[in-house]
Amino acid sequence: MARIKRGTMAKKRKRKIFKKAKGYYSGRSKLLKTAREAVERAGQYAYRDRRQRKRQMKKLWITRLNAAVREHGLSYSRFMGGLALAGVDMDRKVLAEIAVRDSASFAKLVELAQKHLAQSSAKAA
Repeated sequence: MARIKRGTMAKKRKRKIFKKAKGYYSGRSKLLKTAREAVERAGQYAYRDRRQRKRQMKKLWITRLNAAVREHGLSYSRFMGGLALAGVDMDRKVLAEIAVRDSASFAKLVELAQKHLAQSSAKAA
């Protein structure tokens, strides 16, 4: 029976880890144990931060919208409420993009929101 050598699989495993650790500082890219720890930790951070990026982007869009809407004398929450009353179904990403790129269209959206807010407050009174 032929002798089986297992060095190739071990090399493949090591090579895979070192490939992922390429560019890391010092022993993190050269020593197997340290590189494995660094790669595992990097994977955990990447997993966590893929979710955090979504939160941060939503926060950015809301901040941009609030700044743009306050130039027209309205707050973010009243603006979003007015759009909901008007039946405008746009997400914050698109609204923030319109606010930054096309101020004339955004001004029309603000006017629409204000009009519907005024109508709803007139009905309530």
